[in-house]
Amino acid sequence: MKFKIFTATVFLFYVITVKAQPVKQHGQLKVVGTTLTDVNDKPVALQGMSFGWHNLWPRFYNAGAVNELVTEWHCTVVRASMGIELNDKGYLKDPEGSVKLMKNVIDACIKEGVYVIIDWHDHNIHLKEAKDFFKQMATDYGKYPNVIYELFNEPDYETWPEVKAYSEELIKTIRSIDAANIILVGSPKWDQDVQLPAADPIKGYNNLMYTMHFYAGTHKQWLRDRTDEAINKGLPIFVSECAGMEATGDGPIDHAEWNKFLTWMNAKQLSWVAWSVSDKLETCSILNPSAASNGKWKNDDIKEWGKLIKESLKIK
Repeated sequence: MKFKIFTATVFLFYVITVKAQPVKQHGQLKVVGTTLTDVNDKPVALQGMSFGWHNLWPRFYNAGAVNELVTEWHCTVVRASMGIELNDKGYLKDPEGSVKLMKNVIDACIKEGVYVIIDWHDHNIHLKEAKDFFKQMATDYGKYPNVIYELFNEPDYETWPEVKAYSEELIKTIRSIDAANIILVGSPKWDQDVQLPAADPIKGYNNLMYTMHFYAGTHKQWLRDRTDEAINKGLPIFVSECAGMEATGDGPIDHAEWNKFLTWMNAKQLSWVAWSVSDKLETCSILNPSAASNGKWKNDDIKEWGKLIKESLKIK
C-alpha cells in the first residue's frame, strides 16, 4: 500500500512538472505544412508575453520576472525584445550590455522549461550587426530546443524582396550552426502584409514561420481574412506580437475585437504573444510603475490590459 501511494505521488509530481514545463512536454518544435508541431508530430500553439524594448525597460529583464510570467501567468513562451536603435542602450551602441540583458531572460526561460523568442526588435535593416548577433545566439543557445529566433521585429517601409534577402542571409548564418530551431521571418508594413511572402516564400530551409502582428483596436476582420488566405497558400504563421488596443499601443481596449482575434487564433491553433511587460503610461503596458522589477506583482500593480491578457492566457 505504501509503495502504491509513493508511486502515485511520484507520478503526480511528474505530471505537474511536465505540465509546468512545456519544453519537457513538447520537446523540439518543427513546422509541418503550415502547422507548428512538437517532437511527436502533435500540433502546438504557444501563448505568452513579450517583454518591452530591453533598452527602455531593462529592469524587467531578470529571472524573477520570467518566473512570474511562467508560474502566475501560465506563459508557455516568452519573448525577449532587444531594442536595436532609439537610445545609447540599444544594441547598435551597447551590444555587450544588450546581450547581457537578453541572456538574463533566455537563461531563465531555459531554467523554467519554456520556449523563448530571441527578438531582433528593429524597424530597419542592420544586416551586419544582426548576423553578428544571431551567430552568437546560435552558438550559445542552438543546442537548446527552447529557442526561437525572430529575425526582424516589424519591417515598416522595406519591400518584401529587401526583407527576404535580409532574412535569407540570417537564416544561412543560423543554420550553419543550428539546424533545427524555429526561425520567424518578418513581413512588410509592420507584419501585416503576409500576402507578400505567401506569394514568394523563402525556399531551401525548413522550420521557418512568418510573423503577423495585430492590434485589435486598429486591425479588424480584413487582417484575419488576409492571414487565412496566406495560410491557405501554405504560409506558416506565428503571431509574435499582439494586443487589444490601437496600433499606437494606446487608446481604449477593443474587447469585442480582441475576443474575435483570440477565438480565431485558438481555433486556428496559432501561437501568439501579447505586448508588453513594461510600465509606460500607455494602454499596452501591462504594469504600473509600482510593480516590482523581479515579479511578485500585486493586483494593483497590473493594469487593465494586463488583467485581460492574464485571463486570456488561461484559455488553452
